[in-house]
Amino acid sequence: MSASDRSPRDGATGALTFCHNVTLDGCVDHREGIADDETMAWFTDLLGGVGAMLWGRVTYEMMASHWPAVARGEVDASPAMRAWAVRLEALPKYVVSSARTDLSWQNSHRLGGDLHTSVQRLKEATPEGVLLGSGTLAVALDRLDLIDEYRLLVHPRIVGHGPTLYGRGLLTTRNLTLVSAVPFRNGVVAMHYRRAVASKAPVVGGSRDEGQRSDPRAGE
Repeated sequence: MSASDRSPRDGATGALTFCHNVTLDGCVDHREGIADDETMAWFTDLLGGVGAMLWGRVTYEMMASHWPAVARGEVDASPAMRAWAVRLEALPKYVVSSARTDLSWQNSHRLGGDLHTSVQRLKEATPEGVLLGSGTLAVALDRLDLIDEYRLLVHPRIVGHGPTLYGRGLLTTRNLTLVSAVPFRNGVVAMHYRRAVASKAPVVGGSRDEGQRSDPRAGE
């Protein structure tokens, strides 16, 4: 990611950026992406431009079961994967969970309570920006109008199965503005979008997102 792709922010509030791998037919299964040196270097550079990671509990547990060992050099991994793991290890990691409190991974913190309030406060406390890496949580946060940018790695594969990006749906269409589209040698295309101002609706207390906030699956 070039410096020009990192958007300036008004005031102290950092951007919440949803980042995910996705195939041409919309599958977000992490086993279907191309995890070579080129894509890992892109992810590592992306981490260098933010101040925190944000996950739901399920994604956090999956990441915590593997990447700390890679960072410590306890499992075989390419230099590009180890560089990503080391940078991730040092970054503050926030987890949306209504129950789990035993977060043993280094620099991990739980976000509880009202989803909109807790994530908005995290954005305000992180002017460098927050990177969101959970697809299910992204749906909940998009319904709350909290996502500012989207960084999608589109992989040249058609897999014919789910889970799919935004499979649980949104209440309204999101209009986006293209910032950049960068093709990789491996056929992956890094897409960077920002929310179009006109598509961002105000959140009103006791409104359309109330049911989503109470959904225990929102933190997955």
